[in-house]
Amino acid sequence: MTTLQTEFTEQELLASHPVEQPLMVGDVRCHGGFDADGVYRSPRTRYRWPAIQAWETQRRQQFATSILEVPLDTWPERFPNVEQAKLLIRCGAPEPIIATLTRIGTLEGFGGMLRHLPIPDFGRCFSEEIDGTAIAHIGRGLIEAHARDEAGFEDEAGHDGMWYAARDLAFEDPAIDDRTDRDRLLRRLGVIQGADDSSARGGARASSDRFLPFDIDPTLEALATRMIGLLFIEISAFHSFRWAEAVLADSTLVAGEGEAARIVSYIRNDEAPHVAWLQTALTEMRDRTWVGGRCTYPGSEMIGRLWERALVNSVILRRQDDLDLALAEIEQSLAGRPDADDILEELLALGSVTRGADGRLHDPTATRPPP
Repeated sequence: MTTLQTEFTEQELLASHPVEQPLMVGDVRCHGGFDADGVYRSPRTRYRWPAIQAWETQRRQQFATSILEVPLDTWPERFPNVEQAKLLIRCGAPEPIIATLTRIGTLEGFGGMLRHLPIPDFGRCFSEEIDGTAIAHIGRGLIEAHARDEAGFEDEAGHDGMWYAARDLAFEDPAIDDRTDRDRLLRRLGVIQGADDSSARGGARASSDRFLPFDIDPTLEALATRMIGLLFIEISAFHSFRWAEAVLADSTLVAGEGEAARIVSYIRNDEAPHVAWLQTALTEMRDRTWVGGRCTYPGSEMIGRLWERALVNSVILRRQDDLDLALAEIEQSLAGRPDADDILEELLALGSVTRGADGRLHDPTATRPPP
């Protein structure tokens, strides 16, 4: 049994390190800041990081199992990739890149909705104790810290504002035609939309949409489903960080002398505890016995079912949706240009995505991942 502290108050999980200099982008005060040594400190990690590490240490001692994880290379690279994005900017068609940065910021802003997720009575959901676990702290600081990181809090900008700031620095305050499809982005987040607001906020699914045994608490199923979907988004987002940092660091193509890329690096640093707490809490759920109304179920089976479905949806089904949207934006940015077909041909030669006889893009690398 670990001797590390495993019980934390919500105030502790929301506490930040003291900083000597706040992170400012222009006149925008962002969360986080720099310590006396000039090192960037992510917000709300003074106790959150030690807590996550203590919970994971305790879990390994109790169950001796590996943590749930998905290799980053499970997800295909972004389209357009780094070289393709740079080609579009060089050709005077940066609009798809600007739209992508806007969309990422908008998606981050939806993270504020996390605080509205219904939380089940975890003590009734599992046979084993949950005291001193990540599970027990989901509704006691972890969700709220995650929401504040993504959407900001009070007078501090969060990741949504930071992505917009990086975009505006790199492309010198471009005119934004924001036709973001809100419903589409909410579906990517795994938020269940229905007739009423509680459904839109990720409430328990209707009985016809249940995936686990019907005697499992539907609120637990909805929460676990949402957490898995969020984890996959967070992991796949590291492709976005790598992509954006590489594109925005090229001072021959974008403005800001690399500052936009540095902002993205701070966001990447902030996202690490998001992945970590989700992995730990979901692994704790997998390692426990789930209590239904009539019988009990191994957590490995319950999480396994939800995990497999979400993984296939994330890697295969949403990939085609993303490709369709990207192609439409690229074609629109090149519309009316006599060299449009040549640019598109050159662009496709720089990656693995191809265009089929049906005119749609296809990615041969987006296949069902191995179990």
